[in-house]
Amino acid sequence: MTLTDELYESVKDIWKGYHEHPFVRGIGDGSLPIEKFRFYMLQDYLYLYDYAKVFALGVVKSTEPSMIRRFSYFVEDTLGGEMDIHSGYMERLGITDEEVARASKSLANASYTSYMLEVGFRGDELDILVAILSCAWSYAEIGHKLAEKYPEAVNHPFYGEWVKGYTSKEYNDMNDEILYLVNTLGDGISRRRVEELKEVFVNCSRYEGMFWDMAWNMEM
Repeated sequence: MTLTDELYESVKDIWKGYHEHPFVRGIGDGSLPIEKFRFYMLQDYLYLYDYAKVFALGVVKSTEPSMIRRFSYFVEDTLGGEMDIHSGYMERLGITDEEVARASKSLANASYTSYMLEVGFRGDELDILVAILSCAWSYAEIGHKLAEKYPEAVNHPFYGEWVKGYTSKEYNDMNDEILYLVNTLGDGISRRRVEELKEVFVNCSRYEGMFWDMAWNMEM
């Protein structure tokens, strides 16, 4: 088994809950109340700034020029790629720059991003990538499963753009690159190291579940 195979096995029951979550199902069938999605979008926008900072720690901690370039690409792709999905929605939802500037992270959001940054500050390139991977990989899986279960989801006049974004070649290429790097850097590591990384991956996957709950309940 590759390292990512082992990581996936450790969280598959947690991830199953994402696909059954009413927020995720509501995106797929189009029934999600707009106010819940608006709350989620604002929180996820704040989350992505810290997500980019975790990638930026990889730039600081890398010693090989190729890895510095890769982490730099991930930062740019997050700020200039994934956040484009959010920017378009935020304009449609009437979320202004002033509202973003005034907004505070929810407790679940702040706890999640603080944990990812703590892992990044104390760890190495592999720790950073594994902390990121739960979000990156699960969103790719959610997008594809929604498209499979709800074939018309990509054509929904409002939520279709979200599903398209996370099933796009660009997004999945970035996710595949992270998976490749995790397996490359993790090749031959000790069992103790594998267990350390599984703990990070499980914790971040649990935080992902908390994020969906937070969005559904609009809970600060």
